[in-house]
Amino acid sequence: MDKAKNSVLVVDDENFGVMALTHILSPEYTVYAAKSGLSAIKTAQKHLPDVILLDILMPDMDGYDTIAALKQSDKTRDIPVIFISGLSHEDDEAKGLALGAADYITKPFSSPVVQLRVKNQIRLINQMRRLVEKEASEHRCRAKTDFLLHMSHEMLTPMNVIMGLSELLAMPDGFGNARQYAREINGAAQRLHAIIHGLLNLAGRDDGAFALVESEFSIDPLLGDILGGITAQAAKKRQNFTRQFDSSIPAGLIGDGGRLAQVVAHLLSNAVKFTPEGGEIHFSVRKTHEENDAAVLRFDVIDNGIGIARERRSAIFNAFEQVDSGVSRQHGGAGLGLALSKRIIEGMGGRIWVESEADRGARFAFTCPFRKS
Repeated sequence: MDKAKNSVLVVDDENFGVMALTHILSPEYTVYAAKSGLSAIKTAQKHLPDVILLDILMPDMDGYDTIAALKQSDKTRDIPVIFISGLSHEDDEAKGLALGAADYITKPFSSPVVQLRVKNQIRLINQMRRLVEKEASEHRCRAKTDFLLHMSHEMLTPMNVIMGLSELLAMPDGFGNARQYAREINGAAQRLHAIIHGLLNLAGRDDGAFALVESEFSIDPLLGDILGGITAQAAKKRQNFTRQFDSSIPAGLIGDGGRLAQVVAHLLSNAVKFTPEGGEIHFSVRKTHEENDAAVLRFDVIDNGIGIARERRSAIFNAFEQVDSGVSRQHGGAGLGLALSKRIIEGMGGRIWVESEADRGARFAFTCPFRKS
């Protein structure tokens, strides 16, 4: 959709030029004004106008230097610039276009010409925005469809186990294997419960019901059971699991220890899952610095597993994205954990990221502040 009102930045060191252009454009657009190149750059970065009308002949910093600076900035390089100048030689116009100007108006200018040139640029901008928004919307819809199909498969798999084994238990000759059937039913029920729990957590976070519960805890006992379980999982795959704790971590911390443990458990479980037999996994926690009464901790989970392709790294923390559906089918999992982990860490005031290359392992890391007790 178009903005309610597009905006234009007028840059001219003469009051008359600013007033004339403002008078022409203000009925239709929001108009900002600057009287020097430096002021134009600051105003453009602050307001991000849709179009810039730029005079060439200005003291200190002329229009050519100004457009060069605008095109070097990530924030302003895509804003179309229309030169307005008394310089009418072809070389002057060519120089401006070579520097990235979208159009050129020669002084003295007429109101209809200014209005039409600006309107053409605004029309192109709005068309591009609509196209980008349409593509983004279609991508989100495709991602949600793929996600729902995958989730349906993930939920149906344990459900089929539960239904099939329940039927066997009901058969007259099924009693002899009842204990084994019950164990398998219980395992499938737990997998199904984990999927539903993850979905509810994501939904709760979206509607504001995702609450953090603060309490006092210590890192060692909080993560002790989790690390014990991961050690056992790694041993089954003959993986080398090592851990390292910074001795400077405060003994008592205040925060949502349960949510923190949930994130650590998921990252470590993923490392075991996506690291082949005989691989290596390392977990570390250290204090990076202290802020007022809080200690900022950094957690790292490093493995030499299958890794993540560079172009897919930005998608793995999205709720409706997965790195690769084939990998997900091969290794299992609903694909909810990383999205939920990101929301937990950001909800606690931290940041989570990944460093990885395909077939070269991965490093998942996050930082989080905790008050000292």
